[in-house]
Amino acid sequence: MKKIVLTGFEPFGGSDINPSILACKEVSRKKFEGYEVSVHEIPLNFSNIKSNIQQIVHQEKPDIVICTGQSPRSVISLERVAINIADISKSAYNCGAKPNDVILENEGDDGYFSTLPIRKIFLELEKNKIPVEISNSAGTYGCNQIFYHLMFFLKLKKYKIPAGFVHVPSLPEQVVGKRIPSMSLDLIVQALELIIRTTIDELNKV
Repeated sequence: MKKIVLTGFEPFGGSDINPSILACKEVSRKKFEGYEVSVHEIPLNFSNIKSNIQQIVHQEKPDIVICTGQSPRSVISLERVAINIADISKSAYNCGAKPNDVILENEGDDGYFSTLPIRKIFLELEKNKIPVEISNSAGTYGCNQIFYHLMFFLKLKKYKIPAGFVHVPSLPEQVVGKRIPSMSLDLIVQALELIIRTTIDELNKV
């Protein structure tokens, strides 16, 4: 049985929920022929994200890795590139850390590109009427951090598997009284399921 690893973050910023991990858990109940889905909730702790994602990949030996996180955007964001920097000014990690201009990997490249078939995923989500974009910036917070550490580790270990990061919008109940866009959990789950199925379809063509 092949394996898909999904990660989502714990709640942060004063919220008691995070749509990324909720969607991952919902998707894990779906059936993907020939694959099992393993879900991991990542604490938003600056010092531990690297070891967490590397340990998950080392132990699970997955065939696909899709990390997810929450953003204030209105669409599903398929992240193209992770960059070698952590820089927080207006917020903080749950551990209280506020890194400024911190290099994530001293021996790492300036950036690493997603190896998910993001253009084909984009077209599939559009075909299914799901708001989506290909994003060229995952930010400089925990989402970019896990994305970067993941891709660095895969290159270091010479694991040639589809892997990348997807930002999902906030849930409606998180934005009541705020001028922030949202998306229903059902639609986020549908998007994540299509992301996985499109990635599997591309793997099957190899």
